[in-house]
Amino acid sequence: MHIILNNSSMIPIYEQLTDQVKNEIISGRLAEGAILPSVRTLSAELRISALTVKKSYDRLEEEGFVVTVHGKGTYVAAADLKLASEARRKDAEDGIAAALARASALGFTKEEVLEIVKIILEDQQ
Repeated sequence: MHIILNNSSMIPIYEQLTDQVKNEIISGRLAEGAILPSVRTLSAELRISALTVKKSYDRLEEEGFVVTVHGKGTYVAAADLKLASEARRKDAEDGIAAALARASALGFTKEEVLEIVKIILEDQQ
């Protein structure tokens, strides 16, 4: 698992960790049943508080991405393709919403934003 945290980001560390682990699971880089590093191991590796890792793992469990077995560890939950698809969609929607809010704050009209989107889409093909 390759995690990169940005201490100067406005996004809290536990959210950065949660999002990156989620992305690893959704992309298939962390397979169903794979064991995650222990809270202590990951906190030492990332040089962050164990409470931060625990909070992230708890959030992942609440969202159904992992299962924690007391005394055994935290494992990637059984693959739920619908859940993974919804997570990817929500992530895309959140990114687009943030970009639209930024464009609106900069004074762009809907037509100008649509033109920018069309140009970007054409460049990606």
